[in-house]
Amino acid sequence: MRSATLNRITSETDISLSLSLDGAGSFTGSSGIGFFDHMLHAFAVHSGFDLALRAAGDLQVDCHHTVEDIGIVLGQAFAQALGDKSGLARYGSFYIPMDEALAFCALDISGRPYLVFDAAFTNQSVGAFDCCMTGEFFRAFAMNAGVTLHLRLLYGENDHHKIEALFKAFAHAAKEAVRRAGGGVLSSKGVL
Repeated sequence: MRSATLNRITSETDISLSLSLDGAGSFTGSSGIGFFDHMLHAFAVHSGFDLALRAAGDLQVDCHHTVEDIGIVLGQAFAQALGDKSGLARYGSFYIPMDEALAFCALDISGRPYLVFDAAFTNQSVGAFDCCMTGEFFRAFAMNAGVTLHLRLLYGENDHHKIEALFKAFAHAAKEAVRRAGGGVLSSKGVL
């Protein structure tokens, strides 16, 4: 089974995370940030990954360290769960409509971390989640997972819908990219 369990303890956060790429789409635990938990739950359901999280962070400061560090640990767990990357579809892309919002994600499990994030938000926050942390989460994930990740919000009005569309598009693209396609590593170089 393609899975990983990691712990990360800093002076700002204490995070334990388990990820299974061949799960049933379940999310358990909490980040301590209600809206972010809603996004992680949506990610798990739409990717089909199982995600278990225990996180304690300096939320009395703000949500930055907690959200970023969960992105770091999730990215590391994703990379570890993939193993040598042989037999993967490697690429995934998906559009998600969420009411008036439309988001797109393209993902390449390339071994070359990169993020293109093209999304703007109207409000400072949705609940206790700072909207600017959406890009920071995906940056932390991409850099630690070793993936090239492009996310674009084509349009939308409601920040809740816009962020949720981005997370769901990411989930479906990741689900497609980790699909078992057979064969070796999908690269003309022979390695990723």
